[in-house]
Formats: sequence, structure tokens, C-alpha cells
Amino acid sequence: MTSSFRNATSQQMAEALQHARDYTLSLFDSFVAAGMDAPTRVPQLRIINPPLWELGHTAWFAEWFILREAASSHPADANGNCLLTKGDDWFDSARVPHRSRWTLDLPSTGGVKTYCHEVLDRVLDKLSREANTDEALYPYRLALAHEDMHGEAFHYTLQTLGLPTPLPQTGEVLGAFAPSEISFPGGIIQLGSKAGTGFVFDNERQSHAFHVAPFRMDSTLVTNAQYADFVADGGYDNRQFWSQAGADWLMRQERSAPRYWQRDGGQWRTVRFGKLCTLAGAEPVRHVNLYEAQAYCAWAGRRLPTEAEWEYAALSGHPAFRWGQLWEWTASPFEPYPDFKADRYLEYSEPWFHTHQVLRGASFVTPSRFGSAKFRNFYLPERDDIFAGFRTCAWPG
Repeated sequence: MTSSFRNATSQQMAEALQHARDYTLSLFDSFVAAGMDAPTRVPQLRIINPPLWELGHTAWFAEWFILREAASSHPADANGNCLLTKGDDWFDSARVPHRSRWTLDLPSTGGVKTYCHEVLDRVLDKLSREANTDEALYPYRLALAHEDMHGEAFHYTLQTLGLPTPLPQTGEVLGAFAPSEISFPGGIIQLGSKAGTGFVFDNERQSHAFHVAPFRMDSTLVTNAQYADFVADGGYDNRQFWSQAGADWLMRQERSAPRYWQRDGGQWRTVRFGKLCTLAGAEPVRHVNLYEAQAYCAWAGRRLPTEAEWEYAALSGHPAFRWGQLWEWTASPFEPYPDFKADRYLEYSEPWFHTHQVLRGASFVTPSRFGSAKFRNFYLPERDDIFAGFRTCAWPG
């Protein structure tokens, strides 16, 4: 794994910011090739953004926090004006409702790309004069993390719209590892990240001692073959395996297998970035939501790990514990740690507490510089468009 962006020097940050922008633009060109750079040609779905808007938003975010030196994401907290006359009206996600992003009078594709290049040029010029301190580099690291997250979101959108990914390193097949169960003795761990250790997301603060009881956890993620056994055993038809919220979701979806699974005679096939392919039994099951993960656990007599258990295992150094293929659902609702205080990006965490669920790890399209055993991802329980899977734990006793 490459070094973490959280502790990157100014020179490393310059290289990472350039890489992130090149990556974003290469993904965006996949939408251009499909004619979906025009928002009017993009389906208006709650789980995606128009790619042209999302591209402009990533550049605007960097301009806001770096070039305009915003103290926060509040509309009054930036200095000067946007390089684009109506940039704040177009690209500020806090001010632009999701549903209206399809009908904005955005610049042309070429105009937004020019804006992206101009912002990056100015960011890199300013960065070249910054001190190598956490305080000075904070807005650059924030902007990089933000763009990396949107790069992954572009992959979700490509998958959702059935478009090919241009990046061969994403791979069509995830590696398979021999499954086993690991016993962990438990003990006191420090949840969250300490100040003075580089970049820290606000929802990781404050670092605090937390007791983890002994537990037994799968070394690997639940596979397609294992999940197919659940499906074949009538898992989607048996109400006893589903929570009330899960049963309500299932009734609305009329789902009988994970998203993208298709029956083809005696085998399962699946759709990956617009291509129909055979479902590999040894691969981790992906595109399952929290309710599906919980139902499988109930059927198997297992449970999901808490986020504290997951972090304990990931930081244990146990050679059999592998993570980073898919985001992993946990049993933990997304809640603030003690003494939480929102950071400069005010809307990053606080609006989503108590409605979203924590996922840990990383996925096969998460940049390696972003991966951290401390990172708390979070999504609504019904989201199955993301690259998420799960592993299970034994019940105590």
C-alpha cells in the first residue's frame, strides 16, 4: 500500500492531487463517450449525480477550501469569488438540492474541464509555497480525500448506468482467500484517531478507550457461493430471517437475490460495468445492503461485527485477516464519538448521524492512499449500489 494521504508531505500531496484529477477526468470521459456528460441524458436517480455536476463540484470544493481559504463550508466563510461567475450557485452541494442538479444552466463539458484544470494549476502553485505542517496541509488533504471519494462514486455511477470502466486495475475478479475463523482475545483499544497524527476526519474524533469483549470473526468476506446457498434455501422468502425494516425494504423491491444477479439455467450470472458474466463462487458477494447482510447472518446463525470489533481485528496484525476488497457492513449505526465537533466541512458527518450505518475497510476501487483501519464510511441501510460486502462473527458462548 502506498503511503497514506493523511501524513503526505507537500511534494507527495502535489503528486496525489494531480493523480486524483487525472483519475477523475478519465472516469468522466466514460460518461462523455456514452453521451451522459449532458445532465438531461442522465437518469434522475437518488443514488447518483449528473456526472458533469459532480466533476464541477470536485473542482469547486478544492477552490473553496484551498484557494478561497474557507474557514468552513458555511456560504459566508470563504474569501473572494469563485473563478466561475455562478460557481457557488452551481456546485455548492449544501446549497444545491440534489433534484435540481439535472436542471442547472451548467457550463459546457469543455468549460467545466477548463475550470478543473485552472483550479488544479492554482492549487499546485499555492501548495508549492506551503509549510510541511498538518495545519498548512489540512485543506489540501481534505480536498484530496473529497476527490478520491467522488472518484469511487463515479465508479458506482458507471456500474449503476451499465457503463464500462476505463481502468483495467479495477479488475473484474476479486481475489479469493481460504476462509477460516479467527479468535480474538479482546481488550481495551483506542477507537478513533488522535490529534497530531496527521489528517483526521471529524467523525473519528475524539480518540477514546473502548473495551472489546473476546470474539470470533471470519477471516474473509462471505462469498457468492455461500450467499447462493442462502438464496437457494429460500432466504429471501423466509420472513424469520429479516428485520422489520429489512422485510419492508424487501416487499418494496420484490427482490429474490442480490442486485445484478440473474438466473441462467442452473447457474448465476451477474452484471459488472455493463457486461454479463458468470458469477464466481469464490469471490466475495457484493452489492448487498445491510438488510441482506443481516438476513444472511440470521440464516447462518451468525452476526455482523461491531465497528469496534472490526477495527480491533484490522489493527491486530493477524496474518489471516484480510480487508480492502469491498466495504464491509457492520452492526454499528453511524453515531458520533464522545465530544464530537464538526470540522470545516460541516455537512460531512453530522447530518447523517443515527440514520446511516457504518461500513469499514475499503473497496477494490478505493485509492490505496485513502485506506485506513480507522476510517468510518457510512451509508443508508438500503444502499446496494455501492461496492459492499460483509463478514460474520460468532455469537458469544
